[in-house]
Amino acid sequence: MADAEIIPFPTASDAGANPVDEPERPKVREAIGDVLRDERAHQERTLADVAEDANVSLPYLSEIERGRKEVSSDLLESVCDALGIEVADVLEHAADRLRVGSDRRPELRLAA
Repeated sequence: MADAEIIPFPTASDAGANPVDEPERPKVREAIGDVLRDERAHQERTLADVAEDANVSLPYLSEIERGRKEVSSDLLESVCDALGIEVADVLEHAADRLRVGSDRRPELRLAA
């Protein structure tokens, strides 16, 4: 009997790996955090100022802006109110950031 070559079977971790030439897509929480941070910086406001107005802790707001924590809809609304911006605008700008560099066009399908 000849020596057989052993070929490893792909694992679940291999399936999630991105090819070298394909950049990792940003997460929704990162895009939202970037938009909030950019708006706060544009208004020349501090984290402490916005956190106080939104009634959220400064460390938690910092984590949201860095995309490390998910933001609830209620908290997002509070932060947006503190910044004087609309939630819909934040979500639209975040969606734009998620689309950048994507060759895919968004396709919506409505099912009855």
